[in-house]
Amino acid sequence: MERHADLSQRAVLDTRALAWQPSPSAGVERRFLDRCGGEVARATSIVRYAPGSRFERHHHGGGEEILVLEGTFSDEHGDYAAGTYLRNPVGSSHAPFSEDGCTLLVKLQQMHPADQQRLVIDTSSSAWLPGLVNGLAVRPLHAFGSEHVALVRWAPGTVFQPHGHPGGEEILVLEGTFQDEHGSYPAGSWLRNPPGSGHHPWSDAGCTIWVKTGHLPASIGPDGTEAPNPIPANAAQ
Repeated sequence: MERHADLSQRAVLDTRALAWQPSPSAGVERRFLDRCGGEVARATSIVRYAPGSRFERHHHGGGEEILVLEGTFSDEHGDYAAGTYLRNPVGSSHAPFSEDGCTLLVKLQQMHPADQQRLVIDTSSSAWLPGLVNGLAVRPLHAFGSEHVALVRWAPGTVFQPHGHPGGEEILVLEGTFQDEHGSYPAGSWLRNPPGSGHHPWSDAGCTIWVKTGHLPASIGPDGTEAPNPIPANAAQ
């Protein structure tokens, strides 16, 4: 299955308008944002767990990255409320579930194999740092080689300078409306700006975004190696 699989192309989606697709587990549905592969794939999705639903134990051959958008997500390691950011590294496994239901941003098969740090960050209680311009606040989440992930909060009227993204950029608008010279993106918008692209962003009304840079088409490790994109035939999603 391919969905916005050409990483050299810009993609913009209203995630809230996409149809939910069933997964192999009853009660777990997905909205595909980008995807390359079969049931096991390099994929970015919005995933919804109905109350009481669960996934069988499975292995992440290329790692898993999660931002809990709504509700509480759980596995045998703990419970993760809305606002939690998780990274399960290459080779990890778990048996996830949700007692009360939840909605997640999930990225699969996109980690550098040398990035073996498991992360659990409660962003609702973590500190914001000043950004590069007045009105911008940043909550760093993760950095490894060329890859950087953060939450960024824009006060109303904040304007950032024109800039480029040699390793691409991906954005999910969590609150408010994000803008650049290409358009306006309300909450629920997902953007993927390809390697070598640039823009001049701002926010008239203010917004909060999840943003990831330096990972397209693949992250580069601190030693200069490029992350492979393995999709093992016997792995499960």
